[in-house]
Amino acid sequence: MSSAEELRDFEIPGKAAFIDHSGGLTALDIATPAATGRIFLHGAHIAAWQPAGAQPVLFMSGHSYFVPGKAIRGGVPLIFPWFGARAGDAKAPQHGFARTAAWTVESVNASADESVAIVLRLDASRQTRASWPFAFTARLRATLGATLQMTLEIENRSPAAFQFEEALHTYLAVSHVENVAVLGLENTEYIDKVDALARKRLGADPLFLSGETDRVFVNTAASCTVDDSEMGRRIVVEKSGSNSTVVWNPWAAKAKAMADFGNDEWPKMLCVETANAGENSVTLAPGATHTMIATIRVEPRG
Repeated sequence: MSSAEELRDFEIPGKAAFIDHSGGLTALDIATPAATGRIFLHGAHIAAWQPAGAQPVLFMSGHSYFVPGKAIRGGVPLIFPWFGARAGDAKAPQHGFARTAAWTVESVNASADESVAIVLRLDASRQTRASWPFAFTARLRATLGATLQMTLEIENRSPAAFQFEEALHTYLAVSHVENVAVLGLENTEYIDKVDALARKRLGADPLFLSGETDRVFVNTAASCTVDDSEMGRRIVVEKSGSNSTVVWNPWAAKAKAMADFGNDEWPKMLCVETANAGENSVTLAPGATHTMIATIRVEPRG
């Protein structure tokens, strides 16, 4: 992984600077009149985004690891090329290899609206082929400003088609998970991973969580809104190129079993993930590129 010193030419004075973080990781810190944020090269991981005048939008665990080979807990882990455990390969890393890989910087640019955009790239290597034998190029195009836009591009550089899953595993900061509503998934089918993968359908009312939740909503391109009355805001997650939405919270018992997650942190987060998983996995022809986009914005609650 490149050090901060090696990346100085990409910096934008007064707006974007690389830092050497603890544990040997390198990150880009962004600070403009529009927003502040942090993106790690490790996993192309967006760890923080806070629009001007707003409270932080992304949750980050105070117990997260920040070391090579370990996933970062919170922010936006990038999941590719499979979601969850890989079928038929118990030794394969959970959620794929992209979230613990060292990505490279292609560009950093500032815009007139005070947003900063970074493009990070991951190519097939001996390490990736050990668990997934395909040639590919993945790019994350992240723009941090008044809104957060994340564009994940997957290019098939193999001579044959391949199939993959992907997700932008977004941890949202909330006042208390039991007091927020998720709108946009009404009347949508989902796979309930807490209930032996049972297939269910949400009713006509917004989703409120009341216990451990791990649901893969399928065949949906709808936007979602997290309505947080206590914080006085709505977080809107719009998407394209995505047909799955994952809603997750570990709740108390599972949180206690996670070494990189505080026992008392689960009420303060809710994952609403832009994804293509399971039956919505993507089959990509040779030479083709698939693009998935998530755009997050914060609105005051009227």
